[in-house]
Amino acid sequence: MNTSIYTISLLDLLWVMIPVSMVIYLYIRWTQDRSTLFYALGRMLIQLILIGYVLTYIFASDSPYLIVLILSVMLVAASIIALRPLQKQQKHIYLYSFISIVVGGIFTLLMVIFGVLDLNPWYEARFLIPLAGMIFANSMNAVSISAERFENESQRGSDYIEARATSYKAALIPIINSLFAVGLVSLPGMMTGQILSGIDPLIAVRYQMMVMLMILGSAGISVAIYLILMKREEKKV
Repeated sequence: MNTSIYTISLLDLLWVMIPVSMVIYLYIRWTQDRSTLFYALGRMLIQLILIGYVLTYIFASDSPYLIVLILSVMLVAASIIALRPLQKQQKHIYLYSFISIVVGGIFTLLMVIFGVLDLNPWYEARFLIPLAGMIFANSMNAVSISAERFENESQRGSDYIEARATSYKAALIPIINSLFAVGLVSLPGMMTGQILSGIDPLIAVRYQMMVMLMILGSAGISVAIYLILMKREEKKV
């Protein structure tokens, strides 16, 4: 088995821009939106380049305070981005989003770093930061879907119980679909990366199981807490 990882040059990345350019053309032609996709792509490229340098520094450091600061920034950013689809973006709703992602995300992260992996030290950045990123991002996406659907259901006149059920189910659709598809339709990111770097596929499978379970747990808990907190809003109406 070839255990070396292939190096990708910036020039080689242009090949994958061929299908992306097709998507850009269709997006502009069909939606008449000439800025969103370019902005998103540009922001993605800048963020990834910057985070590459930042992670190099973080991985070389040995400070739990720096790790806690980074996790805090990630949580704040996730809670703000999660409510982007909402039409009525009230300030206290951002607090609900933050609490939901913090509780669901941190609880699950603690189970992983102290239980599954038993990291020593617990703030080992090369494990903690990527795992926290996956957990917080999936919690963010699930809360975002749930919040948007809950708002729509409430505007349609659905009562709290019905809106909660619909939005909770909708929020977990992508994750449940990935549970059905993993191994049959797709080899997810962590597993693919490990296999490409030469790790034994059976070991990569265990890591992927951990990832799938932590994503489901964190997202499901975060959405549940968000919807519980939103019950207060229903009482105000």
